[in-house]
Amino acid sequence: MNSPEDEALAHAAVDALVGQLALAPKPGLPDPRDLTARTTRRDHRALRWSARALLPGLTAMAAAARRTGEPSPRLRAELGAIGRSTEHTVGLAGGGHRGALWTLGLLVAAAALIPGADPAETTALAKHIAAHPDRRAPRRPSRGSMMSAKYGAAGARGEARAGFPHVRRALDTLTAARAQGAPEPQARLDALLTVMSTLQDTELLYTAGPMGLRHVQAGARGVLEAGGTATEPGAVALRALDTDLISRAWIPRGSAPLLAGALFLDAQTELSP
Repeated sequence: MNSPEDEALAHAAVDALVGQLALAPKPGLPDPRDLTARTTRRDHRALRWSARALLPGLTAMAAAARRTGEPSPRLRAELGAIGRSTEHTVGLAGGGHRGALWTLGLLVAAAALIPGADPAETTALAKHIAAHPDRRAPRRPSRGSMMSAKYGAAGARGEARAGFPHVRRALDTLTAARAQGAPEPQARLDALLTVMSTLQDTELLYTAGPMGLRHVQAGARGVLEAGGTATEPGAVALRALDTDLISRAWIPRGSAPLLAGALFLDAQTELSP
């Protein structure tokens, strides 16, 4: 049976995802100001709706972690089964959010194992969970796994097994930008750009190759080096990067779920005593 704590964790995770979706302009990513979500050809409201379809699965993941009580192979197997079922449900609701389900599912499970843990402890627990193989996972290769094998990129699985370093970097940037007086949307955009500047995004490797990935990373660094999105030079650089990625049809899909993970951990920190 799910507890109120399980449901609260799941709601916090979905709120983090919806908060990430609401940001604009996210370079090359869906823009809520566009009625037809220009880069995905999906209505942005449908993306928000399908994000809500993650709630039952994330709640079940939190409950599974609470019952299991440790980052064990048994928990990893149960999370995998819940994740595959949730992917099907989300597909019926409009699809998308696979990367967010992976990131947020592991972080929600880790947060349920030790309520009130700080971000470092939570990501370390998520790392232990992800270290176990999911023996019932489909054997067919994904685009991400093919790019990881071809280019040696960490990919989503490698990010989790390393303890989500980009989630932690995004959280650090978020904290620093707020301390410097940046408005919340700009602080979050700077956190996203921090992820984009170093992430080996397997989606970009698939669509743009190594040179394209480096081009996007350099563009993200350029915005931050211009002063960040809260400054006029940084805002100009951000719009230029967004226009550039849209013209090339390059979508840095791997970065947004990691920002959602950072926003989830940030919310948990605010709730801690």
